[in-house]
Amino acid sequence: MTSHSPQASPRTWLVTGASRGLGAGIVRAALDAGDRVVATARRRETLAEALGPDGENLLTLALDVTRPEQVQAAVDAALGRFGGIDVLVNNAGYGHLSVFEESTPEDVQAQFDTNVFGLMQVTRAVLPSMRARRTGRIFNISSVGGIVGGESGTLYCTSKFAVEGFSESLAGEVRRFGIHVTVVEPGFFRTDFLEPTSVRHGASAIADYAAVSADLKAFYDARSRNQAGDPLRFGKALVTLADAPTPPVRWSAGTDALGMVQAKITSLQAELDAWRELSASTDGDFEFRPEAATATAWR
Repeated sequence: MTSHSPQASPRTWLVTGASRGLGAGIVRAALDAGDRVVATARRRETLAEALGPDGENLLTLALDVTRPEQVQAAVDAALGRFGGIDVLVNNAGYGHLSVFEESTPEDVQAQFDTNVFGLMQVTRAVLPSMRARRTGRIFNISSVGGIVGGESGTLYCTSKFAVEGFSESLAGEVRRFGIHVTVVEPGFFRTDFLEPTSVRHGASAIADYAAVSADLKAFYDARSRNQAGDPLRFGKALVTLADAPTPPVRWSAGTDALGMVQAKITSLQAELDAWRELSASTDGDFEFRPEAATATAWR
């Protein structure tokens, strides 16, 4: 069992989307490590079904991350019960998997309301208490689809690319307060992510896309419940990251994610090299300073 030092005080975790899949695995791993958990989901009764009744170390709360008043109420309840939030896990989310033209503007809004804006709302509500205490860990659950796009991922991957950019930028802003942000990129895990209860597909069928849409849906249907990733092992890995003195800004979970991220790195390097001369040709007539061309030189 992964655990932190027995001399350390129990940490308090706030986990969204905790009633199933990766969220439930994270809650169980944190409780096994001797920590306290505030587990949230849209319907509180689903938490009792998945995790059992509330206890000394477990508080379950109803939380729809798309409703700001529920977000603040959940954070206030967590602070009132345990005095602080040491680890925030923004896990709530779902996948809309369809080709872009078969999705609607309402599909786009709904995907971002949960995966991006909801995540931001929870983070905004938790940060003041972490900043006041000068300590905290934030895990934003993205996806390997947050760094590698693909057909049928125009909505889902776009939302997760946004989570990646938000997390990387936020990490630089709050590191000075002892708060570490890690964006987590899972591959395929044995959850109900691809089940009809979770995944959504476009309803505006277009004949030109009929074959590819059918093939993509068949691929995902066949993969559901056959994924290699284990949610409980994922949760234990997050406990290990929470123990790390200097956790990574990005962390990929699963051998499939490792392979896909490595392939993306290789592809980016090859493309950069192939077009390097044309890229360099766009500079104006001024003295180039290499130190200015870094990711921290936005200001």
